[in-house]
Amino acid sequence: MADFEKTPADVRELLGKRISQLGLRLEGSPVERFVNQLTRELERKGLKRFRPICYLTDEWGCPDGQPVIGIPFYLADPTLARLERAMNDLEDEREIMMYLRHEAGHAFNYAYRFYSTPEWRRAFGPYNRRYRDHYRPLPFSRKFVRHIAGWYAQKHPDEDFAETFAVWLTPGSKWRRRYKGWPAMRKLRYVDHVARLVREQDPLVSTGDFDITVEDMKVTVEEFYRRMMRRNGAAVNVALEADLTDLFFARGRRRKGVKPAAEMLEEHRKTLTDKITYWTGVKRPIVHALVERIIRTCRELQLYAESGREPAYLVELTAYGTTMAMNYLTRGKFVHQ
Repeated sequence: MADFEKTPADVRELLGKRISQLGLRLEGSPVERFVNQLTRELERKGLKRFRPICYLTDEWGCPDGQPVIGIPFYLADPTLARLERAMNDLEDEREIMMYLRHEAGHAFNYAYRFYSTPEWRRAFGPYNRRYRDHYRPLPFSRKFVRHIAGWYAQKHPDEDFAETFAVWLTPGSKWRRRYKGWPAMRKLRYVDHVARLVREQDPLVSTGDFDITVEDMKVTVEEFYRRMMRRNGAAVNVALEADLTDLFFARGRRRKGVKPAAEMLEEHRKTLTDKITYWTGVKRPIVHALVERIIRTCRELQLYAESGREPAYLVELTAYGTTMAMNYLTRGKFVHQ
């Protein structure tokens, strides 16, 4: 993982401050314009009475049953955003809107209590189904839409609805054409139907309880990130030496046309993280930690790669990382003894 000593001086100045004392506000912050864009998209879809309350918290989310949207605190401050980019690869504008639409789907479901109706259960399944962090997706199943990375709609009926709503809401998604002939079309038509039914109706639940706000976050910025680093580091505490020495080689005697494997991987770190996250759906900080672990192991073992063979190395590493990430997604561990 990136360490704090490599961060710019103005970022390091924030490390010792409590998050609750930073005075972070959604209003007037860089992320407010995305919330305003979400509002415009809802209005264009005719949802004139549905306005989910947004607030700053520790991560993206929508508390169970509460029609409110939690937005990560670091998006409200440019300096904190730079720190997040160094630690986890900051969300870009496209990803921010994808998460907002997804969480708006949860809030829409809770605001009008669709989940309690027989029609919703017939389309998506029982809302009270056990919620599992580790699940066995069916990749490329046409029973589900795809919106955020991976196969997230398959995680739980509530996530299925949120993903379906997000696809329906996204401008230019052309969902009628893209999902034509898919079983998932029934779910999209359901969302389109209920949105028309309630467009002039006030929500049954107009507000809700927040789980944790920035005012509640008494930890310092450094403590917050160190906790995250320990959690993600524990998840990727696996031995990679045998695999990586098969992929690369120790330099040994003097050879021309080679470069440090860690150097090559560092150049493509973000792309590797992007692709593994997208195709598996494992949370980005975990994938980021895995890629960092691979790079660190290559550096510690002083492994080298042949110059000019980068495409072949990257194909193999993407397949390797994806296989490990799918293991983690379905079984909770990257490697099993």
